[in-house]
Amino acid sequence: MRLLCEELGPTFVKFGQILSNRGDLLPAELIKEFEKLQDQVPPVSAAAARKVVEDELKRSVEIIFTSFEPEAFASASMAQVHKAILSTGEKVAVKIQRPGIREVIVEDIAVMYTLANILERRIPSLKAFDLVGLVKNFEESIYLELDFIHESINMQRFLSNLDGDRTELGARCPMVYQSLTTSKVLVMEFVQGTKVSDYKELLAKGHNRKMIAEKLATSYVKQVFHYGFFHADLHPGNILVMANGELCFLDFGLMGSIMQRDIEMFGRLFVAVKDKDVKRIISSLQQMSGDFAVKDMRSLEYSINDFVHSYSVTQLHQNEMSHVLTSLRDIIVEYGLRVPGHFFLLARSMVTVEGVIHSLDPDLDLLELAKPYMRKIVAKKLNPLAWGQKLFNTVYEFGAHMEDFPRDLKNAIRKINSGQISVNLNHQGIDPMVHTINRVTKQVVAAVLVTGLMVGSVMLITNEIGPKWKGYSTFGLLGILLSLVIVAGMIRDIWKGDHDPWKGWNKEEDGQ
Repeated sequence: MRLLCEELGPTFVKFGQILSNRGDLLPAELIKEFEKLQDQVPPVSAAAARKVVEDELKRSVEIIFTSFEPEAFASASMAQVHKAILSTGEKVAVKIQRPGIREVIVEDIAVMYTLANILERRIPSLKAFDLVGLVKNFEESIYLELDFIHESINMQRFLSNLDGDRTELGARCPMVYQSLTTSKVLVMEFVQGTKVSDYKELLAKGHNRKMIAEKLATSYVKQVFHYGFFHADLHPGNILVMANGELCFLDFGLMGSIMQRDIEMFGRLFVAVKDKDVKRIISSLQQMSGDFAVKDMRSLEYSINDFVHSYSVTQLHQNEMSHVLTSLRDIIVEYGLRVPGHFFLLARSMVTVEGVIHSLDPDLDLLELAKPYMRKIVAKKLNPLAWGQKLFNTVYEFGAHMEDFPRDLKNAIRKINSGQISVNLNHQGIDPMVHTINRVTKQVVAAVLVTGLMVGSVMLITNEIGPKWKGYSTFGLLGILLSLVIVAGMIRDIWKGDHDPWKGWNKEEDGQ
């Protein structure tokens, strides 16, 4: 499957990368394989890159930049990056969308929709996976990734979050030049640093690996549990260590966003795991699932209890938040709980970032580091002032509804009296059943008629009732002939079975 995606081109590679976040749909083996997908391709020519810049910015490259390196220093399936110097002297990185990539993606997505429709129609069991919906979600995400303005907004939002804590966290991201950014060109500050996985270079420059690991862990935890907006693809290639020891994050095409309510749920969930509180873990999972009813609660309790006690004694994954999420993910999939999609994105991003952290400092306990933030979230939820504010808002909204209630009731009564309100009952699956019953009834009636006709015709022939044709009763022969015609029609209908057309059949819905 991975090789097939790579052969089909950049759109299918991206689709495979998106699917690698869907642990609720695909088996772990396929997820692990899709995570290996790479979209490294040779860059387009310097002339083609220049043309994109000039078409987008409406000026020649020489006017915008005093220097523009023709060779790209980074290249992927959708874009490539060139070094340049602005006319004002700042060093920048220019991200340029590959020419014609949007048209390729549009055609590939049309193929995906066709395949999804065919598979759902031919294999009914796949409807539960909502393949068409999956393609639709992918379409929305890849079009956002094609829009560099969206990525620049992500960068500015991320930078704004970090600015207040830059001294504490020691992390940053490149600054965006908004006036030189369009949907196909993104101009950002050029940053130089050491790749976080280049341990020899880090040591040569005097960086402390444990300090780097702590900065990365603290920044990531705060992104998730404080801001609710986190970098979802923090692999080593997207993390640089600056000369002053700061971390710089790159590539903001894939970001995760969590609402405050979900942040509180995640906080309670991790605290409950650390405290080995099975009931609170189940309560948190149910709240995340929208109070989804569990069919076998007793079995779920046993599974959670086994996980908690296994986690508390093992030494292999004791410091890993990602292990908590991936283990719970397996339980969620097994019991059919419906959790938000960002749960799986967060689980995958945690696996990635913890891999980087533990390669720098195997002893760092990310869960212990995150615990103060999570307890603060839970305490904030129980704050009397917060409760008072919620109570005030609830009373205010209730008063507003009560103010509108008489008018709404009057409008409803007026519509009922004027006949504007009607109720339509649509019975799904009834029409095919009624059609089948009618068909069987017709066949039974036809069989009775044929039997009577045959018996009557044979009696006419045996009693030599006239008029006659070649010594046989003419009416008797005609009756037998008519019986044979009716029998032939019955055999044809039986052969066709339930596939014969009926009045309510919709050809478009059946894809024909």
